[in-house]
Amino acid sequence: MKLTDFDFHLPESLIAQHPLKNRTDSKLLVLDRETGEMEDRHFYNIIDYLKKDDVLVLNNTRVLPARLHGHKKDSGGHVEMLLLNPETNGYKVLIKPARRVHVGTEIVFGDGELTATPLEKHDNGIYIVKLQYDGILEEVLDGLGEMPLPPYIKAQLEDNERYQTVFSKHSGSAAAPTAGLHFTTELLSQIKEKGVDIVYITLHVGLGTFRPVAVENVEEHDMHSEFYSIEKSTAKRLNEAKEKGHRIISVGTTSTRTLEANFRTYKKFVATSDWTDIFIYPGQDILSVDGLITNFHLPKSTLLMLVSTVSTRENILKAYNHAVEKEYRFFSFGDAMLII
Repeated sequence: MKLTDFDFHLPESLIAQHPLKNRTDSKLLVLDRETGEMEDRHFYNIIDYLKKDDVLVLNNTRVLPARLHGHKKDSGGHVEMLLLNPETNGYKVLIKPARRVHVGTEIVFGDGELTATPLEKHDNGIYIVKLQYDGILEEVLDGLGEMPLPPYIKAQLEDNERYQTVFSKHSGSAAAPTAGLHFTTELLSQIKEKGVDIVYITLHVGLGTFRPVAVENVEEHDMHSEFYSIEKSTAKRLNEAKEKGHRIISVGTTSTRTLEANFRTYKKFVATSDWTDIFIYPGQDILSVDGLITNFHLPKSTLLMLVSTVSTRENILKAYNHAVEKEYRFFSFGDAMLII
């Protein structure tokens, strides 16, 4: 399977730079995963497609304001640092400009509330650093950090909470699980009142989500790894749904990666905390979910490949071309698609 099989024309004007004032006002393209038939709706219509005893799976990760601007203690030179994830011997980060930062260089943020000292230097600006601070890291970052918006969003974010889901709980992501951004507490309440079960998993989104595929043969792509967690009560409810033939609908590619990695490993849903580098692309069977709510993704991306697996590549590309024609908004702050 070739990378060019997942290409499509996307006008730059359709890349959403700002979130809508009302989360549920985004457009919703409803796609029948079997027939490829489509409907143009709005996200607040999502409740019309959910049924009693469906299980809706949301990722409750919370984005860290992990982009930091500081200076080298010895020379005063500017340094930008993005926190990625904790490691056993420090914290993995991305540093710019990498050529000017060496192992042992102390980097100061704010008035010294946070310092970072590189312990190891890897390729592409990746370092393992020792962080020093007083108190709780999340609170320090709230005072010093910026939201790590994707590189295709050029506008400044006026309210950091608009890059968080209303149900975010566990801090650790370098990017938002963007399909969840469309939900409000009111809509979630309406969904529950309809008899839909809502359960939560946690997957901390890594920057590998935005890393382009660099090989033409898709199967040769080296997938990034992300930390996930499933609680005992969630696994129990998901297994009950499987046994009774009730639909499991995942919200976002992150929820889908979590469920599919877990189900493929254990042949059922099991409570665990683990890392996954699962790569889902057409030709594989989706075992864990019956539907997917997702945003519109980049051409040639692993996310587009995953979405294509829930239906077919042909159906998804047809839907994406329809979305371009109807001027849907793309990517993190864009519109949504329900595949069911």
